[in-house]
Amino acid sequence: MTDGQPSPTSDGQIQVSGLTKQYKNVRAVNNLSFTVAPGRVTGFLGPNGAGKTTTLRMLLNLVTPTAGTATISGHRYADLSDPLRHVGAILEASSAHKGRTGINHLRVICAAAGLPKQRADEALALVGLTPAAKRKFKGYSLGMKQRLGIAAAMLGDPRVLILDEPANGLDPEGIRWMRGFLKNLAHEGRTVLVSSHLLSEMQLLADDVVIIAAGQLVRQGPVDQVLGSMAQSARVRVRTPHVEALTAALKAQSATVDTDEQGVLLVGGVDAPTIGRAALAAGVELHELTTERPDLERVFLELTAGKAGIR
Repeated sequence: MTDGQPSPTSDGQIQVSGLTKQYKNVRAVNNLSFTVAPGRVTGFLGPNGAGKTTTLRMLLNLVTPTAGTATISGHRYADLSDPLRHVGAILEASSAHKGRTGINHLRVICAAAGLPKQRADEALALVGLTPAAKRKFKGYSLGMKQRLGIAAAMLGDPRVLILDEPANGLDPEGIRWMRGFLKNLAHEGRTVLVSSHLLSEMQLLADDVVIIAAGQLVRQGPVDQVLGSMAQSARVRVRTPHVEALTAALKAQSATVDTDEQGVLLVGGVDAPTIGRAALAAGVELHELTTERPDLERVFLELTAGKAGIR
């Protein structure tokens, strides 16, 4: 510690406590509390208008909270000395002077932040943009702009990384690269907080999730635990040429039975062995019997269903 400021090796924990933001008659964030641990990738999820970006802006002291606190390593972002050495952040697609090259854009940031000039080259290499270092920003694709933004966030070799929709504009190869990049940062012990709408990707990327709706916390925890908490909503896919007979047999077992557009039965309330025994007793032939475990997208939709923004 120096002058009460956290060093670059401080714990990196993000702590949000009772955070609230009121805009006239709209409460964008309402008494929100959660923790983001170092050494893990945490997905920050919520429907449009849930308050995610407002929360991130309060965390970075770009918006003043109405109530509550948001700290990084126990300090407000505004109180960090040399903040770029502690926190790297992207809240929107990278922007730069359209006539400036990627390398010069980063060198300008280095000069303003008092960072060594060579960090620009190192950061470009880190995100795979070295071949485009001397190309002008106006010629960058959206995916390249996203990588340049990440390079800018990494200039200070920060302990904490906060990213809002970093995969926007990336093709499948770029998304796969992003996943590996962020996981590696977490494995180094850094704190990685990522807001995204790509729920299938977040299931592959995140160790933990924080799900909010209408400005309030809905669920927080390791991905496996969050999915496991919805295990009771697991369904079983059943294909049979004897739909009516099996449906009647299953309803006698207090099962719920729906049918999709292909005529496949979607059965809830009973497990696959129970369905198999019911089919055997009813003399029904089965062509498929598959348990569908809830994925993150389905759990997210169930947890946030009907939760509109706070007015």
